[in-house]
Amino acid sequence: MGTFRLYTGPDGQGRIETIDIEKKTDWLKGLPTTQIAFSVWPVGRFLDWHPAPRRQFVIILSGQLEIGLGDGSRHVFGPGDARLVEDTTGQGHTTRVVSNEPVVTATIPLVQQ
Repeated sequence: MGTFRLYTGPDGQGRIETIDIEKKTDWLKGLPTTQIAFSVWPVGRFLDWHPAPRRQFVIILSGQLEIGLGDGSRHVFGPGDARLVEDTTGQGHTTRVVSNEPVVTATIPLVQQ
């Protein structure tokens, strides 16, 4: 279980970094959001290359998702993992359900500031 940031590097490729939530005092106070949406991703679902539609948190409630990046790396996230998705430009990333159960996510768009 962890907190991660998915963003676009200067070369237009997606990157992932781990975030130390205790150092994000603005996050601990609260971030302005617009809504929350829940999704159920069926076993085997795959989304080819796509940038994020907006800055948003995606929290996995059950199952496991694999995020693929342009450098060929793949990162698996599971229950309790929260990703700040900010790769709204460039190539983006791929997304695949890798668990033997559907993935349930909570997506929370952030208000543009």
